[in-house]
Amino acid sequence: MPSSTVYALLAIALWTTLASLGTALSHLPPFLLTGLALIVGSVPSWPLVLRDRRAWAVPPRTLALGIYGLFGYHFLLFIALRHAPPVEANLVNYLWPLLMVVLAPLLLPGVSLRPLHLVAGLLGFAGAAVAILGAREGAAAGAGAAGHWGFVPALASAFVWASYSLGTKRVAAFPTSAIGLFGLVSGVLSLACHALLEPAAALSARDWLLVAVCGLGPLGAAFFVWDMALKRGDARQIGILSYLTPLGSTALLLLVTGRPPSWTIALAAMLIISAAVMGSRAR
Repeated sequence: MPSSTVYALLAIALWTTLASLGTALSHLPPFLLTGLALIVGSVPSWPLVLRDRRAWAVPPRTLALGIYGLFGYHFLLFIALRHAPPVEANLVNYLWPLLMVVLAPLLLPGVSLRPLHLVAGLLGFAGAAVAILGAREGAAAGAGAAGHWGFVPALASAFVWASYSLGTKRVAAFPTSAIGLFGLVSGVLSLACHALLEPAAALSARDWLLVAVCGLGPLGAAFFVWDMALKRGDARQIGILSYLTPLGSTALLLLVTGRPPSWTIALAAMLIISAAVMGSRAR
């Protein structure tokens, strides 16, 4: 198995825990949670900076790209979740793997889009739709007075993450340790949004522990190994493989909440795995 696939699968595995951790911390304001977790996630790279300042030495353009990706994505997603039905908004957000496949030929020189890539991307999105919408069965998710203009920032968040992921292959080469700088600055900006947009909140000892787990995992290490995957692999294939994230996230959430698995999980798994196999064979 190529190292890029291993790193991508590791990032995906970490991201599948985010919904469960987010559920356990749902009483915290989202920008506060994201800001704290991103800062915690940057901590492992701090010793590298102390030993060698070049670990975070990146051009302003590269730093701007990192902030655009990590902060811009979460900012738009949280706005979407506030102003659109959350399940549907999350589904629109998961257009980002398909956008990675479609945008790769436009943003990366020498990369072409073959029909098999497009079919695999659409098949993967169908699987994500089945997994996410199927999770609504027996739940109240998506109900409420949320409006539908929030789908605009949801779509924008998908575009931001896809274009950030592809953009890291366009800028001058930078060390993966610089992801820590992106996370630190993005975390500070998220805390500023919390101070401006959200009520203050007190954290318990359990909250701090879960925030640390979230920061060291899906909002920390995942970004580092994702960057390593993108540096080594085909962005089109990695994008298709990323549809395992909503499948794994939904399955894990059902497990930790004690809800029985449904036929939709099996169907989603079949669609997404078929898309991943199809995408791996496309050249």
